[in-house]
Amino acid sequence: MDESALLENYLIVGALLFGTGLVGFFSRRNMIVMFLSAEMMLQGVSVNLVAWGRYHNDWGGQMLVIFILTVAACEAAIALAVVLTLFHKSGSLDIAIWQRMREENQPAYVDRDVSPDYQPDHQWPKLTPSGIEPKPDLEEITHRAHV
Repeated sequence: MDESALLENYLIVGALLFGTGLVGFFSRRNMIVMFLSAEMMLQGVSVNLVAWGRYHNDWGGQMLVIFILTVAACEAAIALAVVLTLFHKSGSLDIAIWQRMREENQPAYVDRDVSPDYQPDHQWPKLTPSGIEPKPDLEEITHRAHV
């Protein structure tokens, strides 16, 4: 395989990673998924930089990728702290609910109306408390004994 075909393959993989991250970032409202999509976009750029560095026999692309990975690690730590703080204040990772958190004397930015008494639609299942044995079904026991 010659160098130009190898470069094209790497650039296609990098573009697919970047495109997938871009679609994920703009189509989701969950903050963690948006963060992971941004990281995927950074990895797509990193693959392209390494591919161009290899094609030109230059270490510049690889060195820039090391700096990108360092910045991404710092970004991950800061983003995790921000996400945890905002989740602690609002109780949700949905960014539409976070529009109420703003500085005083600032008008509200309304992208989509969110009711003030927002409650999730799902109900968590209730399990039998541990240590309490459920009462046996006598009809089922007698049916099993006769079969």
